[in-house]
Amino acid sequence: MNDQFSDIIQIIKNARNKAIKAVNSELISLYWNIGEYISKKVELSEWGQSVVRELAQYIQANEPEIKGFSDKNLWRMKQFYEAYREFPKVSTLLREISWSHNLSIFSRCKSIEEREFYIKLTKQENYSFRELERQISSSLFERTMIGNSKLSTVLRQNNPDIANTFKDSYVFDFLNLPDLHSENDLQKGLIKQMKDFILELGKDFLFVGEEYRVQVGSSDFYIDLLFYHRGLQCLVAFELKADKFKPEHLGKLNFYLEALDRDVKKVNENPSIGILLCKDKDNEVVEYALSRSLSATMVAEYKTQLPDKNLLQQKLHELFED
Repeated sequence: MNDQFSDIIQIIKNARNKAIKAVNSELISLYWNIGEYISKKVELSEWGQSVVRELAQYIQANEPEIKGFSDKNLWRMKQFYEAYREFPKVSTLLREISWSHNLSIFSRCKSIEEREFYIKLTKQENYSFRELERQISSSLFERTMIGNSKLSTVLRQNNPDIANTFKDSYVFDFLNLPDLHSENDLQKGLIKQMKDFILELGKDFLFVGEEYRVQVGSSDFYIDLLFYHRGLQCLVAFELKADKFKPEHLGKLNFYLEALDRDVKKVNENPSIGILLCKDKDNEVVEYALSRSLSATMVAEYKTQLPDKNLLQQKLHELFED
């Protein structure tokens, strides 16, 4: 009987979620239509700031129970419409996330590519407002785009859907680690703050274990952190290094991937991926080290503080120019 009652609760929850989504979609459409109306009036030089102020006062006087239509918010609706009116595909996606999420994205992101990236990700990852704000502050867009450009041929061939999955650098500002710290400090901190770690990685990552044991011959070996990625359907091994990348680091990681693929990977799963996560790296050294590697590996660095957004934007611009 309890199972049947649980079914009813699930039906109620599903209906409630659909209702919330429908209301949100109508609300975004309302703000879009108001923004469009004001924008066209302004373009025709029929309206200015004083008229919009009068409109806000008129709404307040005649419909005092209706909130959220101050002159400031009305101008925001105009800017919102103008930011997306030339991008019909993106304007459709807007209705699938909340107004507060939309406001954060269009006010903090400058390019349509960046805005589309965060809109899609907010829907896909079901970000709370706080989580979205943190991702924008940590320059997730720039780090992901740079990471896409650094994917090896092997990674692309084995995983056609790998774009936007890994980053060139990861931000662990939530760990509060001192500048000088050990690999053990890093590993324990990530385990302790697993919720924030998963948010930084992406919610398709499922944690399998720390110091994951693989046995080869009569010897035991331990992988620092092992995850499973639902979208890519493969195991992802993280090897942690609290110093600068060295080519010899890849040998151990490649060995782990071979052991995972031979003894742990299921028949229906894709080949395992290895991420060498180090405190610093020289991109030219990384390129040389990976150029002849046949393993699905990637070298990324981690930061313990929020990155310089301007510097990342400059790097991204340089990549697109090449």
